[in-house]
Amino acid sequence: MRGSEELFEAVDDVLRKLRPFLIRDGGDAELVEVKDGVAKMKFLGACNGCPSATITLKAGIERAIFEEVDGIHEVLQVF
Repeated sequence: MRGSEELFEAVDDVLRKLRPFLIRDGGDAELVEVKDGVAKMKFLGACNGCPSATITLKAGIERAIFEEVDGIHEVLQVF
């Protein structure tokens, strides 16, 4: 199994690929922590407080992370 630091980098790589789409809509996301297979991220800009943020997280970001990073079983939004 990958270490937390390696998982953090792998998840952050996925987020970097998705970031242009978030920025285009006036938002962004920051990976805060990866621990015990859980990636925690914070939404920034227009994404922070947006009613669609949960859908963006679960249907877009989480799905992309699950497809590309083994060892992550949950993605959570933190405030």
